[in-house]
Amino acid sequence: MLFTFCLVAVLSAVFLVEVLRERIAQTEAANNVLLHEFLESTRDALQHGLLEVPPSTADQADLRQSVTHALHAASALQDTLSALTRYSPDIQDAFLSDASGRVLIASNAALLQSNTPNRRNFGQAHEASLKGLWHLLFGDAEVLNMSLSLDRNGQPFLVAHLGLRSTFLREAYAPWLHTAALLSCFALVASLLVAATLSAAALRPISTIEKQLMLLSGQTADPSSTPKVDAIKRVSSTISRLDEQMRKSEQGRSQMATNLNSMLYALKDGVMLFNDDWLLVTASDAVCNFLPRAEKPEPGTHISAIFETDSTLGQTLARAIQGPAAPLERSIEVEHGRILQISLARGAGHGEGSLLTLHDDAAEQEFGRELQVSQRLASIGRLMTGVGHEVKNPINAMVLHLELLKGKLGVSAATQAAQRHVDVLSSEMHRLDRVVQTLADFSRPIEPSLQEQSLLAVVQAVVALIAEEAEERRIELYLKTSNTDPIVRCDGELLRQAFLNIALNAMQAMPDGGTLNIEVRRDRQAAEVIMRDSGPGIPPDTIDRIFDLYFTTKATGSGIGLSMTYRIVQMHGGAIRVESESAVGALNRGSIFTVRLPLVKGALPIASYQ
Repeated sequence: MLFTFCLVAVLSAVFLVEVLRERIAQTEAANNVLLHEFLESTRDALQHGLLEVPPSTADQADLRQSVTHALHAASALQDTLSALTRYSPDIQDAFLSDASGRVLIASNAALLQSNTPNRRNFGQAHEASLKGLWHLLFGDAEVLNMSLSLDRNGQPFLVAHLGLRSTFLREAYAPWLHTAALLSCFALVASLLVAATLSAAALRPISTIEKQLMLLSGQTADPSSTPKVDAIKRVSSTISRLDEQMRKSEQGRSQMATNLNSMLYALKDGVMLFNDDWLLVTASDAVCNFLPRAEKPEPGTHISAIFETDSTLGQTLARAIQGPAAPLERSIEVEHGRILQISLARGAGHGEGSLLTLHDDAAEQEFGRELQVSQRLASIGRLMTGVGHEVKNPINAMVLHLELLKGKLGVSAATQAAQRHVDVLSSEMHRLDRVVQTLADFSRPIEPSLQEQSLLAVVQAVVALIAEEAEERRIELYLKTSNTDPIVRCDGELLRQAFLNIALNAMQAMPDGGTLNIEVRRDRQAAEVIMRDSGPGIPPDTIDRIFDLYFTTKATGSGIGLSMTYRIVQMHGGAIRVESESAVGALNRGSIFTVRLPLVKGALPIASYQ
């Protein structure tokens, strides 16, 4: 009797612990989704806020002040904070702290500008014993912490926190805990009756327990079985299967969380997560660059409706899906000569889903080139900051003393030779002063006034400016448009200056006349302005240096225009690509400058000007 009682008590305790851990894991998973939404709202608030009010200097204090202002000014973020505590039954408060633990914004005003409160981590509840779980739910009231960091340069920059009050969890778990406790008590009472009566009827409560466990495990009882002989073994087997299902479910959620994190941190790769039925769960924004319609698919869309079946990519994925459940790693050549790296990781069990990653080698190489140019310009900017201060003052002093020396030499024949040398020195000092002033102008911070504008209208203004000069140089000027007019968020004046610099360089490269084609179009989720000239092209050994400050191949060029163009395009979140053919006699000889700018999200295309 005692043995039967202890056995059922242990089994009931195991059942309660596992089910309780399952519920805690569900609570953690649900709140992890809220944390990701909180961070997404924070990221959007920073992107818009820092664009509108960027930090005045690179100092950490100015950056922290700008970040705090951006967070407090974002109404959508404040609404998210309010919604977290208003609609979630578990959350008491939510707040955002910086890397030093200082609270920046919070749903509870008492937490503002204070240090992060010292709270126990809710994630530790997974491994707690039955005693620890009981103390968590029915012990002294406390607030547990869940957090997720937003990284910058590989280091935590901001940390989102959710405070879960143990009393809220107890109220949420109380109904099913009561049911589970009643079931356990019933099992204990039944076990005592079985041990006391020592009869065949004593096995019936065990059969009842068996049926309940089989229902929990999703199985159906077999009426043809012999309960008197195999009931205890079947109960043990059913409990083992139930435990295995719980473990597999936990492993599946862990795998899904890992896949989701990989997707969120992918840069230019297209990442898509599918369930077991090949329905889309979520996808990264970069997926648009790999789809023919350049639109992000909605969750729930089948994979066959996302990729066209007559395309190389669609056919490759169709064969992989129909084949054995093995990982797929391969390179394929798709339309327009693009080389894509495909990675398809399929789950080993039910509920684990599949992760599809699309990688474009050309995009990675372009990103590397942009990064190199940006690093060179950043180094030049740091150098110029010191040069402007350290060199200009000595130049002014030398110019002053040269003027005094010229006055003392007079105009006698004996001093005429020395006077000529002094004049040369004075001229060179003035030229050096202009160079230093140019450096200072280039390094001066630019605050763009960003507004939603028609990109075609900006380009048309540039064409109107250069039309007369193009006619004088015998250059044929063409403007090509598509059936839509891309809408971008930009500073129209700065963007006109950037396009004007490219156009003037193209015309100066064609002193004997030629053709300049300008095209404005939409390419997937970006707008492009393409300028093609029929000039002599740029030699391969110099094309990587054309955006360097003071680099020029023209006798009278300053070497500043293209550097400033690159800087302006970067300030608008865009990219610039150069292709050139300098071989004599080549049919496509000339240069192509492509400026790519992000489209305004949600803006409707309007008819283009003809």
